[in-house]
Amino acid sequence: MITGAATLAFDGSHIDGPLFTAVTDLARDTRWLNGFVAWWTNAQLGVFAVLMVMGWWRARRRDGAAMALALAVPVSVGVAFACAEVVKKIVAEQRPCRSMPHAFIVETCPVPSDYAFPSGHTTAAAASVAALFLLDRRLSAIAALFAVLEAFTRVYVGAHYPHDVVGSALLALPVAYASSLLIGRLAAPTITRLRVRRPNPFLADTRYAPPAPRGAADSTPNSRSQGQSHGQGRHARR
Repeated sequence: MITGAATLAFDGSHIDGPLFTAVTDLARDTRWLNGFVAWWTNAQLGVFAVLMVMGWWRARRRDGAAMALALAVPVSVGVAFACAEVVKKIVAEQRPCRSMPHAFIVETCPVPSDYAFPSGHTTAAAASVAALFLLDRRLSAIAALFAVLEAFTRVYVGAHYPHDVVGSALLALPVAYASSLLIGRLAAPTITRLRVRRPNPFLADTRYAPPAPRGAADSTPNSRSQGQSHGQGRHARR
């Protein structure tokens, strides 16, 4: 029985309910796989975290702009996820387990206030694809494959309708791309300066870090003091 706020929630089953049940019927026919998929649909988020770390590790050998984009990836994913949470509260779509209780549902039904549209898991996955695209196309391609799998498993376990995961991607891709591009551009000058003036293993691999600009070296206190002493020496010889 649906009570309280859930009674007023939007019922999205009429949008693609038949497609949803087609996938959950597959889950019913592959019960031997249910346990693994229920675990993997959550554990798979760790794959995107690993890809982010790989992108950061590779960026250490590149320039400051690449490192800025690497650091922007998790932030952009967070921004996209926050936007999805706002949309989720506005749309207030009931979970399939409440609007279609007759369907085969693998995942435990959440509380009524935990709405379905858009999918938080798929949002994080799609946002990772978009943010990594600016940094490393290969890592982004790998992320895209896992993002499709993530979207499918969210429907397979009965947590979301197909339109929930599609809507998540349509929201996350532009938001994460735009935010990552903006953060990368704003942070690149600062990251570049830090890599040159204060080299550290977090921002740069010292074996590949660019040398300090000649002008920056001349402007250091030691350089200025040496220049003054040489000048005084020349005046004294005169």
